[in-house]
This record gives sequence, C-alpha cells and structure tokens, in this order.
Amino acid sequence: MRIGEVAAAVGVSVDTLRRWEAEGRITFERRGNQRVLSADQLKQLVSTSNGNERSSSARNRFAGVVVSVIRDGVMAQVELQCGDYRVVSLMSREAADDLGLEPGVAATAVVKSTNVVVETEPPRPIRRRS
Repeated sequence: MRIGEVAAAVGVSVDTLRRWEAEGRITFERRGNQRVLSADQLKQLVSTSNGNERSSSARNRFAGVVVSVIRDGVMAQVELQCGDYRVVSLMSREAADDLGLEPGVAATAVVKSTNVVVETEPPRPIRRRS
C-alpha cells in the first residue's frame, strides 16, 4: 500500500507516518519515489496504534496543569499553565465535568488550529499632516 492509503487505514496523516519513519517506528519500502508498506506490516502497525497509544492528526501538545475552571450553565472556560504558555479552552460544561477538570489536575492541551489568531502590537500614534 502507498503511504496515503496507509495513513487513511491507520487514521493519521502522511506527515505523521513520515515522522514515524524518521523515528524508526515504521519502515517503508521505496519503489521509485513512492513509499509502500506490505499488508503484514500494515497489520502490525494497526494493532500497535490501536492499543493504549493515542493517535491524532493534531501536532501541538502542551502538557500542563489546570489552574482555573469557570463554569456556567452550559459552557466552561478551562485555563491550563503549560510551561511558559497559558492555554485557554472553551468547552461544554458536561465535557469539563466528565474530564474531572479542576485546578491542580494534570492535563494536556491538544491544539489543531483551523483558525487564524490575530496579534497586535501596541498602537502607534496617528501622525497628522500639517
């Protein structure tokens, strides 16, 4: 199977498979410019990736500690301190309750952004023409 077919079968991205290959977790055969994997190797890969190990197409994981949870009737705002980074997540109150999120709980923020974050610098003074 070609790398794209393997990615679809395992439920990860092609980039993840390339990273796994660089880490030595998987070995593809080369046929010209194509990476291919035998059915036996695919079976082994699927069995190991469906165990306790999580697989995700999200690349950014920030391990940290919950420092604040603000709940209302429907939503929750969860703030994590992840090293030097502060990460804030908005989720349903039910999800926060199910995860047992409270200050002091260890958690990992998994970020897969489909949004554009806008940053600004301090405002510049407006120059008026004389």
